[in-house]
Amino acid sequence: MVTATAVQDNFTVEEFIIKPPDNMELVDGQLVEKNGMTLKTGKIQSRLSRYWGDYKDSSGQGGEAYVEVPCRTNQQIRRPDVAYLTPELVAQFGNLATLPQSFPLIAEIVSPTDIAEDIFLKAQEYLASSCQEVWLVFPESCLIFVMTQNQILTFRSGDTASTQQILLGFSIEVDRLLA
Repeated sequence: MVTATAVQDNFTVEEFIIKPPDNMELVDGQLVEKNGMTLKTGKIQSRLSRYWGDYKDSSGQGGEAYVEVPCRTNQQIRRPDVAYLTPELVAQFGNLATLPQSFPLIAEIVSPTDIAEDIFLKAQEYLASSCQEVWLVFPESCLIFVMTQNQILTFRSGDTASTQQILLGFSIEVDRLLA
């Protein structure tokens, strides 16, 4: 995840859905720019997307892994850092400019400028909007929180983080992802 800076007020959901502006989210009726990505957080974002993509192919589960593509929650339009879409949802929505719901599996890579409370609120927003699993990746503290509707799991350096409900069977050593 990256810090957002408001750049325009009164941008409508309909306008955003049709032609989503690059590097922007629609939060509380304001068009906000995502910023704060560092080389380290960008590397982790790219790495996790590649690992999820490779796993969905090798496991035969199919679907698609994405980086920073827009989706609609019950409240806003967000751009998760990494997201996975099941084959069924790819067939249904794969050609739209903005996914009309949350992705089933989302990861937010926490940047040094992010506020922890905001990160957890964003995860709850995703989970309230049809997302089934959210990974919150904290590179500096070597932590990964995996959140579902029913639980929050914490994985630390030395642990192996694994999916709980979507892209079943995927796991990654925390140290390998965050190296």
